[in-house]
Amino acid sequence: MKTEVIDVTSTRKELKIEIEADEVRAEMDRVSRQYAAQASVPGFRKGHAPVSVVRTRFKNEIRGEVVQNVVPRAVNEAINEQQLNVIGEPQVHLDTDDGLTKLGDGPLSVHVHVEVLPEVQLGEYKGLEVARRTRPVTDEMIGEWVESLREQSAALQAVEERASEDGDVVTVDLVGKYIDPPEEEDIKAEGVEVLLGGEGIVPEFAAGLTGVRQDDVRTIRIKYADDFKAQGLAGKEVEYTATVTGVSRKELPEADDEWAKSFGEGVESVDDLRARLREQLTERARLESEDRLRGELMQKLAGAHEFEMPETLVEFQTRKMMESTVRDMMQRGMDPRGQQLDWEGLHAALSGRAHEELRGSLLLERIAEAEGIEPTDEEINEEIESIATASRQTTEQVRASLTKQGGDRSIADRLRHRKTLDMLVENARVSDGEWREAEPQVEAQADAPEAAGDAKVEAAAGGEQQG
Repeated sequence: MKTEVIDVTSTRKELKIEIEADEVRAEMDRVSRQYAAQASVPGFRKGHAPVSVVRTRFKNEIRGEVVQNVVPRAVNEAINEQQLNVIGEPQVHLDTDDGLTKLGDGPLSVHVHVEVLPEVQLGEYKGLEVARRTRPVTDEMIGEWVESLREQSAALQAVEERASEDGDVVTVDLVGKYIDPPEEEDIKAEGVEVLLGGEGIVPEFAAGLTGVRQDDVRTIRIKYADDFKAQGLAGKEVEYTATVTGVSRKELPEADDEWAKSFGEGVESVDDLRARLREQLTERARLESEDRLRGELMQKLAGAHEFEMPETLVEFQTRKMMESTVRDMMQRGMDPRGQQLDWEGLHAALSGRAHEELRGSLLLERIAEAEGIEPTDEEINEEIESIATASRQTTEQVRASLTKQGGDRSIADRLRHRKTLDMLVENARVSDGEWREAEPQVEAQADAPEAAGDAKVEAAAGGEQQG
């Protein structure tokens, strides 16, 4: 067998393979004998027809099976011979149609297109300059968290002595009829809580529920804008009948020592609570700064190493991210099929993320190889136990789940990359920098709209239930 490799790009190769005629004829003889042993040919007992007759009668089937046998074998041998790290399935083509009609008369020529992992030539990866930027924990920030905790501790107190006003929560049962265009099915929901004056409330809806008392009935007509975020309501006119079942007001507790004690052991006063919040926010800021430091380091590393990424690998990773996005939407009660989501835009954004993540992964893998970094069996077991504890599973359950993803090997890869990144941080030139807010990151669910279904009612109140 003769093999020639043509470099189309650094990640795409073309293999020209010539399979010797002797090998093709030998395979044809073997397949023909198999057919002869089993074939039923008129005029002959089953399995007793001459090979020459069988080869003529079943020529197309025999030729097809011969090609199916010799070509993949030759392709695999060529890939191994050339030591190519192939990604995905090779694309195989016969050079001419004569290769089939005159099978065995001469060499069988095929050409194969494959994608391979790029050769990563390492440059400088130690001593990279990065800044550690830590979010400051201020008294104002702690005060905001105290107020947030008060909001979470708030209780709704019924309002009976007056009509509803700004800041009240009005609870209603709703029936909505489509006016333009008419729809067969009404919108129905019970116990919808609407915070008057709350952010995002449709103005007509808030106005219609201001000045009401329990058992009042109000008719509210709303013409939704064409770009309204709830797909089922955009551009439509709906008339709601709202029956008030209650008016209440949120009462926040006093930020005093008695209230502070409700936050657990070791908190005896508001000062203790503020001290605990400062400790927690400081630790959160430290972890955030470390994550950002590693992110900046990986950006510097990727910027110093330019290489092509295989399209097949990027697309595979992008599809996994898309599937993860859909799963996340479904877990949150959203039907991805009913969302006004820019799937093409999301795919493009995730493709960019996949490209950068894969580049970083290949770089870390190459550096780990150069530095001889490899996790021990003990470290792998500790990681599995850590995952089991965090997910409240047994180690056996975790191992069974990991088997579907490559078993211990996937854990080993993760640990190797983590240890390699730790090594890069240890050898980086780290300075303390001034804190600045990071630019928004594209998340898999970033542009996902609110759920449909009950969200029709939520959208009538501005897209979210307020309470």
